Amino acid sequence: MAKYLKFLLVMLIVLFTTVYIFIKQHPYSFLFAWVLNFSLMMAVFYFTDIFKPQLAAEYYNSKKWEAGGTIYKWFGVNVFRKFLVMIGWEKVIRATNPIKNNLEAIKSLEHGTRQAEFGHLVIFIIVLLFNVFVLISYGFRQSLSLLILNIIFNVYPIILQRYNRPRWQRIIKILEAKV
Repeated sequence: MAKYLKFLLVMLIVLFTTVYIFIKQHPYSFLFAWVLNFSLMMAVFYFTDIFKPQLAAEYYNSKKWEAGGTIYKWFGVNVFRKFLVMIGWEKVIRATNPIKNNLEAIKSLEHGTRQAEFGHLVIFIIVLLFNVFVLISYGFRQSLSLLILNIIFNVYPIILQRYNRPRWQRIIKILEAKV
């Protein structure tokens, strides 16, 4: 019961913060775009942590056109990966979820790609809806903050997870073959 109350509290904080910035700064402000993305990230993190969705849908399996990650490399996934290392994000993630050379740890990392992709996909859709609202109500220029931050904070992380997951799955197959 406490975990549900915790999630409800987080959702109320997210809602209050977002509405407050929406009113004080306008929905087309850079601050609103920033707060919306990060508050939704917090909400989705708590959701996946508390409810632990299985995320076993066919959607999470790599498609033929994704093989080798060529399309993601073309979109700059390696530049994004280097950016994450440069800002220290990789250290933060590895501190909380270190890479260990055993099957269960690798399966956990692979599932983590599903959780991250799920979260960023949900956030992408919500921010996109706000983006369309701002575009229609205020114009293209005012919607740029939402669009640019949505690409950086959600599209590229989705691409990164789809790029990394097949590599973790290959390692899992190798480790399972040894067992």
